[in-house]
Amino acid sequence: MSNLKYWEDKIKQKRKKTDFREFVMWVASWFNIMFYKNENIICRYPDTNRIKNILEPNKYFQEYWDWVDWISYNFDNSFSENFAKIFINVPKISTIRYWENPNCDFADTLFWAKNTYLSTCIWQDAENILYSVMCYANVRNIFNSVLITSNSENIYFCFQVINSFNIFYSKYITNSNNIWFSSNLTWCTECIFCDWLDNQSYCIENVKYSKEIYLEKKIQILKAKDKFSNFFYTNNVTATNKLSINTNWSWVNFSENVENWFMVNRVKNSRNLAFVDGINNTSDLYDSFDLAESNDIYGWMWCGQWSSNMYIWANASASSNIYYSFFMNNCSFCIWCVWLKNKSYCILNKQYTKEEWYDLADKIFSQMESGGTLWEFFPWELNPFYFNDTMAYLIDDSFTKQEVEKQWYMWRDAEIKVDIPEWVEVIHNKVPLIKGESWSVAETGGFLSDYQWYDSNWNWQINPEILKKVIKDEKWNIYRIVQMEYDFLVKHGLPLPENHWLDRIKMWFKFK
Repeated sequence: MSNLKYWEDKIKQKRKKTDFREFVMWVASWFNIMFYKNENIICRYPDTNRIKNILEPNKYFQEYWDWVDWISYNFDNSFSENFAKIFINVPKISTIRYWENPNCDFADTLFWAKNTYLSTCIWQDAENILYSVMCYANVRNIFNSVLITSNSENIYFCFQVINSFNIFYSKYITNSNNIWFSSNLTWCTECIFCDWLDNQSYCIENVKYSKEIYLEKKIQILKAKDKFSNFFYTNNVTATNKLSINTNWSWVNFSENVENWFMVNRVKNSRNLAFVDGINNTSDLYDSFDLAESNDIYGWMWCGQWSSNMYIWANASASSNIYYSFFMNNCSFCIWCVWLKNKSYCILNKQYTKEEWYDLADKIFSQMESGGTLWEFFPWELNPFYFNDTMAYLIDDSFTKQEVEKQWYMWRDAEIKVDIPEWVEVIHNKVPLIKGESWSVAETGGFLSDYQWYDSNWNWQINPEILKKVIKDEKWNIYRIVQMEYDFLVKHGLPLPENHWLDRIKMWFKFK
């Protein structure tokens, strides 16, 4: 039994030295944000030969949640050859949904969400969430945004908003309301083009005005709908580190000794992190992505609360001492396992006695060390996602198709077309700006600008006929406007979005 710590220390030492870009390639490439039709099911997995046995959530939880398929470890094969047999064949859930999530067909990783569309990681009483990632804890009406939490409402084109409402085209906003084109505000109200303010109101470009003058200027600024994109892109992209010691990069709160990270709270003694919300004693997190209240995690993607001592792989909650496994719930001491619940001392989903498990684990780890794979992340050739549809490419789009395919990752070449009706008239997002360039009349029903305008009384109008069209961008990706989105745009006087919904998400991941 004493050998287990020896192998753990071997893995730890390697994971503590990983290059950040390597971490992104290995770990974040398992965080998919696209949706597909696979076996006629709305699915988080694309239709490829790397994945099969896809089941809808209701069928999966009714028939397979406690179902176990297993194989015995074959020492004549490599670790990846052993694991591939079970990983490919064990049934997978098409989209991850726990508990009730009404009207959320095109959404993934949900916990008590409602009316969610083309969004991922939405939980804890979240409602009316479109084109967004990581929105949770009593949030409402969130569009084109990332990391919106804690009683926030009416949020549009925003990143990292906490306990705030009516926030538009802004970043790093806390306990504030009625904010436009601003960043790094706390306890502020009615601010436009502001940065690094606390407890201020009626400010434009950090200059305070009387309420009357401010509101007059606000009306004029918000009339310039065609300039909203330029206003947005001039926002500050950096954020402060609050009450933190010995940290680099930006936006880390109440943390100590953290290197190479973004979006981190209450963590110490860690390296290569993304989207981590810890507790006061959370520490020793390395090469890990999307964690909540966990400790001693090495090379892991998505680890729910109350997990500890996890080594290499993805998706677990309330578990400990898990090695090279995928989707584990309330498990411990498992190696090379997939989709297990309430299990202990398993290898390749097969149950062993405690003594048998320790003996076999020692032999497996020894073989992996001899093959130079003990400390490596999961086999690249088993990754079931298109690399350019994952968080890895959002975080670092310098990865090329040739680079990732050389490492056996997959790359999506086809244009994006999700939940698009057939035979609907196509319009284009913009009138071509390049001299001599034009869309053919046969392929377009016009442009976005044809469907939005001011009337003679300076009231912003959006033609509801836009709901019957699909929109093609410069990359030939197709998107559409849905009713909930249209209603929000009209209510708040916002222009139609000019780029594909995935590109709207991508813009929030340019941290460096």
